[in-house]
Formats: sequence, structure tokens, C-alpha cells
Amino acid sequence: MDETYIKVAGKDRYLYRAVDKFGDTVDFLLTKRRMKGSAQKFFNKAIANNQNPRVINIDKSGSNFTAIRAVNRNNFWNKNIKIRRCKYLNNCVEQDHRNIKRRIAIDTGFKEFESAQRTLAGIEVVSIIRKNQIVDSKKSYFKTFLSLVA
Repeated sequence: MDETYIKVAGKDRYLYRAVDKFGDTVDFLLTKRRMKGSAQKFFNKAIANNQNPRVINIDKSGSNFTAIRAVNRNNFWNKNIKIRRCKYLNNCVEQDHRNIKRRIAIDTGFKEFESAQRTLAGIEVVSIIRKNQIVDSKKSYFKTFLSLVA
């Protein structure tokens, strides 16, 4: 799990992203602030949409660490998430950020937060399709994308 910044209306906004050990995208969330509450919202969303992780690799970010500890305190599954704080273990997600950054212009950014959310959601869906996470083997990438749009 890691976060990167995206320019929206000239200000930095934070894109939280989680990638599993195989490089598949788990979840993403664009927030206005980089705080414990934002990270906790992301973890709750990712856990609700997927299964409970055994281990989460993060960098030395204090907000992510405190958010995972808060999720562990409020857990209902009685199984704590192990936290590994090593900047080299999350290179997989760092490399995955490159695809997002390549698709948007870093210098210009977005004008509105909502348009940034919609555009990034589309980019993430295309990335998920390209990684063969939801592609039916009988369909092409384009037909899979059309089935999601319809």
C-alpha cells in the first residue's frame, strides 16, 4: 500500500493505492488530505471490497501506520493485520504508480476534484483490465471494457 500525489486545481491531492503481491490492483482512493482519517477510510474501503489482508507493506508514513493500528483496534474478525514498514518492500506498488502518472499530465493536473476522481477511476479500470484481473478468456480487452460500460 502506498500513496502518491496528483495535482488538482494547483494543489496536491493524494491517491492511495493498494497492490497485492502478484501486482494486481486491490483498491484505490483519491483524498484531499494525507492524514490518519484518509488512510483509515482507504483501509476500511479496501478491506470491505476485498478480503482481510494478513500483512500490509507500507513505507515510513506515520499516517498509514496509525490508520492500520486503528483498523486493528476496531476489527471484528479478531485477526490483526501485520504491519511491515520497509520502503523497499512496496516497490511493486511504486512501480505501478508509474502507469497512472504516465497517463495524466503532472504539470497541468486536473481542474476539479470530481473530474480527477472520475478520470482516475477510468484509468484504474483500464489498468485492471490490462492486468487480466477481470478479463474473460473468451473476450477481448475492448469487449470487456464495453461490458463494464453497459
